[in-house]
Amino acid sequence: MIKLGIMGMSPGNGHPFSWSAIINGDYNEQAMADCGYAAIPIYLAANRDTVGIPGARVTHVWTQERRISEHIAAAAHIDTVVERAEELIGRVDAVLLARDDPENHVIMSRPFLQAGVPIFIDKPLAENRADLASFAEQNRAGKFLMSCSSMRYAAESRAVKTEFASLGQIELAVAVGKKDWIKYGVHMLEALFALLDDPAVATVQHVGRSKQDCVHIGFADGRTAMIHLFYDIVPTFQISLFGQNGWRLIEYKNWYAMFRDNLIEFIRSVREGRPRLDFGKTHNIIQTLIAARESLEQGGKKITLIKD
Repeated sequence: MIKLGIMGMSPGNGHPFSWSAIINGDYNEQAMADCGYAAIPIYLAANRDTVGIPGARVTHVWTQERRISEHIAAAAHIDTVVERAEELIGRVDAVLLARDDPENHVIMSRPFLQAGVPIFIDKPLAENRADLASFAEQNRAGKFLMSCSSMRYAAESRAVKTEFASLGQIELAVAVGKKDWIKYGVHMLEALFALLDDPAVATVQHVGRSKQDCVHIGFADGRTAMIHLFYDIVPTFQISLFGQNGWRLIEYKNWYAMFRDNLIEFIRSVREGRPRLDFGKTHNIIQTLIAARESLEQGGKKITLIKD
């Protein structure tokens, strides 16, 4: 049995509740209903027959407030609440850092990386080049680090990938989503890059404005993508692919399935002793995320990531 510790929470992110329940399987319906995220008890109930990941269990939880930790523990039937994050070291086999505030990821993950504890860090891994470089250094040193958006494992993408032969060469991808660039743009990048087999990014240019993000991406293989993140539109996450012979629209809705598959991949990675997701793919996505914001801050300047 792989014992996991979960760390949270950050505002607006219910992953400590949902991820713990998806792994543990059994959960307290009333405590989960009071978690503050209406979608979580709904999709857990709808998937009750598949909740639970065999061979793994969240056994410990830490958050910045004991009250929150105890609520998560009650909701997902977690045995132990710890007072300090570092108390997880030596008690669990791996850690889920289920916070999406990237400005805190380096400092919060450091004790576990130094101690050699495998860690999954919620998206986005970093929001600036210095923090990304720090994680790259940890990866080069052989530390067990995995991070991504769960949209990498979306069933909606996999269904369309089976149709790629009928689309012909993909020439253009257009993604549309809601909310802010750093925390939600990473969802669209992850889904898009995984669809296209993680092509290297050559150039990034932000041609919109704050809260109306429009980002042009030029891939090294010549393909083009446009990503639009608008803060005030109706909630949606979708990608359109345009090939030489056909096109497809993908709308992402099944959050439960992608969360579960993401967690399964991390647990498989812990069993195998190495991250199954290559860090280079994560680095490619996060440097693109950061470059887009830099382009906006510099008045729409094109940022080159691959030199000629």
